[in-house]
Amino acid sequence: MEPRNPWQALTRPRFPRGEWPWRSAGYLATGAVTGAAALLVLLLLVVFSFVLVGLPLLLLAGVALGGVERRRLRLVDLDPATDPHRVPDTPGLAAWLRVRVREQATWRELAYAVLHATVLWPLDLIVLAVALGLPAALITTPLQLAADGEEAKVVKAYLVTSYPQAFAAALLGAVLLVALLYPLAALAGARAALSRALLAPREAELRDRIGEVTASRARLVDAFEAERRRIERDLHDGAQQRLVALTMTLGLARLDAPPGPLADQLTEAHAEAGRVLTELRELIHGIHPQVLADYGLGAALADAADRSAVPVGTDIDLPRLPTAVESAGYFAVCEALANVGKHSGATEVRITARHASRRLRIDIEDDGRGGADPERGSGLTGLADRLAVLDGTLTIISPVGGPTLLRVEIPCPAPPDRSVSSSPRTASSSAKG
Repeated sequence: MEPRNPWQALTRPRFPRGEWPWRSAGYLATGAVTGAAALLVLLLLVVFSFVLVGLPLLLLAGVALGGVERRRLRLVDLDPATDPHRVPDTPGLAAWLRVRVREQATWRELAYAVLHATVLWPLDLIVLAVALGLPAALITTPLQLAADGEEAKVVKAYLVTSYPQAFAAALLGAVLLVALLYPLAALAGARAALSRALLAPREAELRDRIGEVTASRARLVDAFEAERRRIERDLHDGAQQRLVALTMTLGLARLDAPPGPLADQLTEAHAEAGRVLTELRELIHGIHPQVLADYGLGAALADAADRSAVPVGTDIDLPRLPTAVESAGYFAVCEALANVGKHSGATEVRITARHASRRLRIDIEDDGRGGADPERGSGLTGLADRLAVLDGTLTIISPVGGPTLLRVEIPCPAPPDRSVSSSPRTASSSAKG
C-alpha cells in the first residue's frame, strides 16, 4: 500500500529517494509563506480596525486561512481534510456570518490563525534552515573556496583553507542531508497532524452534522406526508365529487332516454364512469387512507387485513404515533401483504403490532413457500429505504420452504397528547378466516 503521509513513508527503504522528503520541505516552506502573510494581516486588523469591525474581519481571516491550510495539507497528507462548516439555510452574507459565529470550527480556525502567525511559521523556518540550509552550506564549500581563492568560512564557524577540507565538508553535508530528511519529514507530519486536529471536524461536530442531516431528513418525510395528504384531499373533494355528479347525471339521462342505441351508449358510459369512480377511490385510499388519518395505525392495519386477498389474523395494540411513523408502518404492511398475495402462495398471514420501549415493531408472518430475497425486487428494497429515512429497519427471515417473517422496527416516542387508537378492529381478530 502506498504511504498516505510522511510518517508512513519513513519506514520505507527508498524514503530518501522518494517524493515525501520534498513534499515535506514544500509543506514547511509554504507554511512559512502563509504564516508571514497571516501575521501581516492580523497586525493590520488589530492596529487599524475598530473592535466591532475588527472581530468579524478576524473571523473572516481565520476562515479564509483555514480553507487555505486544509488544501495545503494535501502536500503531506493524501487523505482530504473535510470542511467542518455548515451551509447556511438561507442565502446572504448576514446568514453566513450568523452560522459561522455559532460554529466551534470558526473559533478554532481563528485560534489556529493566531498560532500559525506567531509560533508555527518561525518554527517552520528553523526546521528548514537546520535540515536543508546547514547541509547546503556544507555541500557548497568547494564553490565558496573557489570564489574566495584562499579560504572559506563554512556556516560562519569552520574555516576551510584547502580543497581536501572543502570536499570533506561537502561529503559531510551530503551525508547530513540524507540523515536530516527523516526528522524533517517527521516534523512535517507532526505539523500536519496539528493542523488537521484544529481545522478538520472533530467527532462531536460530526455527530452534530449527522444530527442535522437526520433532522432535515425527518422534515422531508413530514413534508412528503403532508403533500400526500393534500393530494388525497384534493382528489377526494375535487375529482371524486365531479365523477359522482357525472355518474348521477349519466344515470338520470339513461332513465330518460327512450330504448335504442342512445340508451345503450348512455348505459355503457354510466358503467364506465362507475368503474372510473371505483378506481379513483382505490387510488385515493392507496395515497393516504382516511382511516389512518382519523383512527391511527391500529385501525388502518386492521382495515388492510380485511382487504387482503389472503386471510389475515391480527394482534394489534397501538397508541397514536407520529404521522410519518404511522404512514411508514402502514405502507410497509400493505407492501408486505401485496407480496404475500403475489409471490408466497401462503394460506394464512399473521400481523402482530406493538409499541414498547419507544419503538414500534410490526411482525408479518405467513405460511408460504419462503425464499423472499430483497435483491430480486418485490418492493422490499424500496421499503427498506423508506424505513431507513426514519432510522427504521426491515428484517426478513425467509428460509426456502417457509415460513416467512418480515419485521418492521421504527424508533419513536408515543406522543402524550394523541389518544390510543380506538377501533373495534384493533383487537385480536382473524380477517377472512
